[in-house]
Amino acid sequence: MDLATIRDLEDLETLKTLKSTIQSRAWIGLYYYVDNWRWSLSNTNLYKPGETVFSPWHSGEPNNYNNKQHCMVMGSDGRWGDRNCATAFMSVCFDVRGPDTFVLITNTMTWTEAQSYCREHHTDLATVTDMEENEMVQNLVLSGAFVWIGLFRDPWKWSDGIDSSFKNWNPLEPGEPEGSSETCVAADFSADGLWETLDCNVKSAFICYSGELSITQSLRVDLGL
Repeated sequence: MDLATIRDLEDLETLKTLKSTIQSRAWIGLYYYVDNWRWSLSNTNLYKPGETVFSPWHSGEPNNYNNKQHCMVMGSDGRWGDRNCATAFMSVCFDVRGPDTFVLITNTMTWTEAQSYCREHHTDLATVTDMEENEMVQNLVLSGAFVWIGLFRDPWKWSDGIDSSFKNWNPLEPGEPEGSSETCVAADFSADGLWETLDCNVKSAFICYSGELSITQSLRVDLGL
């Protein structure tokens, strides 16, 4: 049993059925973890053990400047750094079907635009799993330039370890949790179950999952964060 993970719309609708039981808020299993890096290409069958942890960072990186750097670039020196995902850079796509494993896209795009382009025309943004692949991508990067690769940071993590990007935030959330005590997430049933960040020491009901969602009343929640 664990705090509830909401993976999709079906889970969300199940969560909403608890509205009559809960007057205001209840904890779910989502919490803030700034070092939660993962690859855009999420098919784990394509990775060998250890290949998802290769990361030749540039000195001082990643630094999450202004709490807004959640996407990864590679420079012409082959080193990596985090950047604002809304910045326009060239990108490198990964292609499992064509003659070239890695393809340089010289049109500048945001990280999300580059991801969509690579998925439409190739396979995905480049996944770099070892030094050999790193050198292959580096050889494509123009001198002094940076390119998007497929690594990104989703700073919100589920307590049971499930890898899901589904979110149901209140429009004003999640704010800027870095340096704040509001690093845990509750569903607000007075606002149709929308999610909000709260101080993890706030006393609230919480929702558990063990085959089905259920509500538990408690005076204290301690995630050990």
